[in-house]
Amino acid sequence: MSTVLRHIVIGIVFSLMLTIVVIGLTFFVNENLTWVMLLEMKVGKFSYLVTILAIAVIIGTISGITIGWYWKQRIQQINRKLDNLIKGQKLETIEDPYKEIKSIQQKLHQIQEKFNKQAEHAQSLATKRAEEREKSLQDIVVQERNRLARELHDSVSQQLFAASMMMSAINESSSLLDDTVKKQLQMVEKMIQQSQLEMRALLLHLRPVALKGKSLVEGMEELLAELKQKVPMEITIKAEKFQLDKGVEDQLFRILQESVSNTLRHSGATTLQVVLIQRDNFVILRVKDDGVGFNVSDVKTGSYGLQNMEERALEIGGTMKLVSLPNQGTHLEVKVPIIRKEDETDD
Repeated sequence: MSTVLRHIVIGIVFSLMLTIVVIGLTFFVNENLTWVMLLEMKVGKFSYLVTILAIAVIIGTISGITIGWYWKQRIQQINRKLDNLIKGQKLETIEDPYKEIKSIQQKLHQIQEKFNKQAEHAQSLATKRAEEREKSLQDIVVQERNRLARELHDSVSQQLFAASMMMSAINESSSLLDDTVKKQLQMVEKMIQQSQLEMRALLLHLRPVALKGKSLVEGMEELLAELKQKVPMEITIKAEKFQLDKGVEDQLFRILQESVSNTLRHSGATTLQVVLIQRDNFVILRVKDDGVGFNVSDVKTGSYGLQNMEERALEIGGTMKLVSLPNQGTHLEVKVPIIRKEDETDD
């Protein structure tokens, strides 16, 4: 039963009870009055009993609608605050004359403060882990990754490039071959090109993922600048400079690497857009391509890469949203709250 309807019923019941009291008082005042006389009493052209019952029902209905509508608005206001709390938005403080509603609002603010402290704690832990990982990263591991990357680039990658050039030249000069052979040669060329993209994605994974003293923006610009030299793709970046905890920067950079790697391997995109901005105490990372896209519900549950990115976002108190449709590209957005320390002030 809705709030308004419930109050209407309560109002009518209360009015009818009041009517019974009025009828009782009528009998008490006039001791000679009988039920027959009461039924015959008139108020103008209408029966006295019917009139007071009708008035009671009307008053009860109006009172129920008024009170029910008022409380419906208050409940909706609390519901909106709960929605904002779920979305991570800041709650507004509204003075309320009712102590009960005021108490609920205070508890909502306490819950939001608790969420903020948990997010701050999670980011602090992420920062400590990032610092520990960076300190404990052995030089031999970095050197080995770089060695593998150089060898793959100097041998396999160069051979794939040479094979691609040779297949391209063969296809351009194969006018005397029949259509079946031409199609097969074109398929081989596409396979080689796809292998090149897979190799570039692998080299992207092999490079050290830590920022190593660089800021997030510097790491992003260096990564994408290197990518522009190796991949025939239009890459644009819009990055605002602002201060973030080391753990947050580290995880956002890893998410970007994973996303770019997925774009190279699977999307077939010709453009890639990367945006890093700060809005309303949130840092937002967006990665968008114009590739083949996919059905998110079919892929997300079984994709280690997507799960890994989502877990990294959750680790720093953020959320990840992925929007993709077949043949309409992919749009990834990571939103992380910026937790201000008590001794920090905005410039």
